[in-house]
Amino acid sequence: MSKRDYYEVLGVSKDASQQEIKKAYRKLARQYHPDVSEEENASDKFKEAKEAYEMLSDQQKRSQYDQFGHAGPQGQGFGGFGGAEDFGGFGDIFDMFFGGGGRRRDPNAPRKGADLQYSMTLQFEEAIFGKSTDVEIPVEESCDTCDGSGAKPGTSPETCSHCQGSGQINQEQNTPFGRVVNRRVCHHCQGSGQIIKEKCNTCGGDGRVTKRNKIHIDIPAGIDEGQQIRVPGKGEAGVNGGPAGDLFVVIRVQPDEFFEREQDHIFCEMPLTFAQAALGDEIEVPTVHGKVMLKVPAGTQTGKTFRLKDKGSPNVHGRGHGDQHVKMRVITPKNLTDRQRELIREFNDISGNEATEEQHGTFFERMKRAFKGE
Repeated sequence: MSKRDYYEVLGVSKDASQQEIKKAYRKLARQYHPDVSEEENASDKFKEAKEAYEMLSDQQKRSQYDQFGHAGPQGQGFGGFGGAEDFGGFGDIFDMFFGGGGRRRDPNAPRKGADLQYSMTLQFEEAIFGKSTDVEIPVEESCDTCDGSGAKPGTSPETCSHCQGSGQINQEQNTPFGRVVNRRVCHHCQGSGQIIKEKCNTCGGDGRVTKRNKIHIDIPAGIDEGQQIRVPGKGEAGVNGGPAGDLFVVIRVQPDEFFEREQDHIFCEMPLTFAQAALGDEIEVPTVHGKVMLKVPAGTQTGKTFRLKDKGSPNVHGRGHGDQHVKMRVITPKNLTDRQRELIREFNDISGNEATEEQHGTFFERMKRAFKGE
């Protein structure tokens, strides 16, 4: 079966720049690399793209390919790519493209520990005013018995004789395209570069144990649902002497029966009797900061909202306070006494007829105009 044109394989034109060729190969490598792709024939597609890139990324080979095609000069082909490496891990591809050059990573280099996440549920007012508390977090720490080496006290890990401490083994293979070097994790030391012959009895050779740490956390006033608090250095212990990770506390807030919160503002509803709404009154309103008196003017309608300045939540960044918004809801009485019914009828007789006619007239006039599109 004849080979596809290398430019077609990479999806670039014949006058493509080296940067365009590299970009095209990088895209295909991400898509078809056997370590990450589940597509059918991904391995073959990856090899095809790699072969095309190795040809077109070399100016001399590209020039010969442009002139003679796959046959090469005098039909000899382009055998022998001079020890090109097959980067066995997906990360090695990015090392190659972004300046790593396939350099080996020291398996015993210090590495930062993993970050941890902890979910904390607060009462509504705890989120408003903040709190200080202690929590217990299960974390992995260096084993005190072996000081994190994983070896039994009095012994030490030994350098792996198979990979000479690199954590990787190179396997050479001759192919029609030349000598290919496959780099794989050393299965003797699992990539650590060290062999532990006598393991620590406490950690079983891992060098790490799980402990429950008590951590003090200061919750700032005004924190809200879904926000996070970062506690530096309280994650898992670092590896090979590296720094510890961080702890991220994710906040959940329980809803309140009376108050609702939107950012720094607080909302609530207050009931009004018919008399209070009609005649006006001074009512007591709860806030998270304590009870305050609110003057309700005569003729207040249901749905009317009043603002209590600075009675909302403090801003978590210290930028003042929000407001509390109080929405009025006029309550219609259900179980009236005979005397109450008599008084309401009397009120309606005294002031309701003319007012009702005027109100109804105004209402129906508005409806007529709405239907007429005026």
